[in-house]
Amino acid sequence: MDVIDAIKSRKSIRGFKPDAVSKELLKEILEAACRAPSAMNTQPWEFYVVGGDVLKKMRVEIVDSLNSGVPIIPEHNVTGWPKESVFRDRQVGLAIELFKLMDIQREDTEKRAAWMERGFRFFDAPAVIIIANDCQLTETGPLLDLGAAMQNICLAALAQGLGTCIEDQGVLYPKICRKYANIPENKRIVISIAIGYPDPDFPANKLVSSREAVDKVTTWTGF
Repeated sequence: MDVIDAIKSRKSIRGFKPDAVSKELLKEILEAACRAPSAMNTQPWEFYVVGGDVLKKMRVEIVDSLNSGVPIIPEHNVTGWPKESVFRDRQVGLAIELFKLMDIQREDTEKRAAWMERGFRFFDAPAVIIIANDCQLTETGPLLDLGAAMQNICLAALAQGLGTCIEDQGVLYPKICRKYANIPENKRIVISIAIGYPDPDFPANKLVSSREAVDKVTTWTGF
């Protein structure tokens, strides 16, 4: 697959087939992730891959905690957007499109709660990649490098016929993730990527999110 085509066609997948993804294929994708650029070649990423019955058990405990009202204790800065900003407008616009595809009405609290729970279940993907870094690094220092690795994962997965969704809901209960994914206490859990074969019939998978025009976000000087 052409790199530019892959970049333009990549999208978040929120519904997956139950088919398992082999360890060999996931390893090939992670090898591509490890080729990402990093500051001074520091390579701060660490991957913890969970699937099968272990993922099922982890998913159940996370959802039980969510539905029991257990407070989330993220180890990373949870993204927030100023209410009166274009960033908030884009986030709301995405939610409106997703809810329309999923037939979730604004006042339907039950369906809205069920949709939120899907994120905490890693969208029922057959595998999840949890990305962490060493706690001796600053919290924000490695983020650019981790982002580059994440992009490589998503593009390499697409080339193999897989879909991905970068999301942090599942790692908002880090103690549970540590228990099932064997993540040591000296590693900071940053983000997760749900990965698997896309379900073409899942409504939300039809969404192709919009992007601002290049000229709107670019300042040219000297051209």
